[in-house]
Amino acid sequence: MTDTGTQAIPGRAAGQVLPRLARVLAVCAHPDDESFGLGAVLAALAKAGTSSSVLCFTHGEASTLGLGGGDLRRVRAGELAAAAAALGTAGTRLLDYPDGRLAGIPLSRLGGHVHRQVEVTGPDALLVFDEGGITGHPDHCRATAAALAAAARDDLTVIAWAIPDHVAGALNAEFATTCTGRPPAQIDLTITVDRAAQLKAIACHASQSTHNPVLWRRLELQGDREHLRYLRKPPA
Repeated sequence: MTDTGTQAIPGRAAGQVLPRLARVLAVCAHPDDESFGLGAVLAALAKAGTSSSVLCFTHGEASTLGLGGGDLRRVRAGELAAAAAALGTAGTRLLDYPDGRLAGIPLSRLGGHVHRQVEVTGPDALLVFDEGGITGHPDHCRATAAALAAAARDDLTVIAWAIPDHVAGALNAEFATTCTGRPPAQIDLTITVDRAAQLKAIACHASQSTHNPVLWRRLELQGDREHLRYLRKPPA
């Protein structure tokens, strides 16, 4: 399904542009992953005419942020719907696997959900968190593994959102996080982004973003750049 033409998303160097994509499926673990992590990329794709949708495996009910907001499972489902609309996505599918326990779910089952959503939405590519989950969260890692399993079955490109090693290093030093970054040689594409839509989407996740200094510091360090890797490259 992938068109070999290109769309005008600026790259780090000549020739480093995304293939022209009619549709993208973002696969993530928790409500807010689509905004905090993938939001600027999804917004850039939407601006370029790409239709996107989101598959999320959990309701994020185990979060230790925003516990004063009532039923966190219900709250976060509503936040996801609002954020997806702010990003201009075509729709979301929210599953109900236990937050924090995706690693215990058979990969074949999770990958099957991705495959079925691929059949429904017909994407040219999957958009995921980088291997290692950016923060090391096992759920992030499992969501990416499920996407890769489905992509191998359906012969799809997989594009991963990554952060540079200097951003990860700064966050780890300042907040004792366990972020994994990539050196320049492991980054396939650096795009310039407008974060306006992403910031609107982040605001929809009030239960998770209000007291989240790591998020705000990461965005400050990233500036107007996002970095991507191909985990499964498009056809030659």
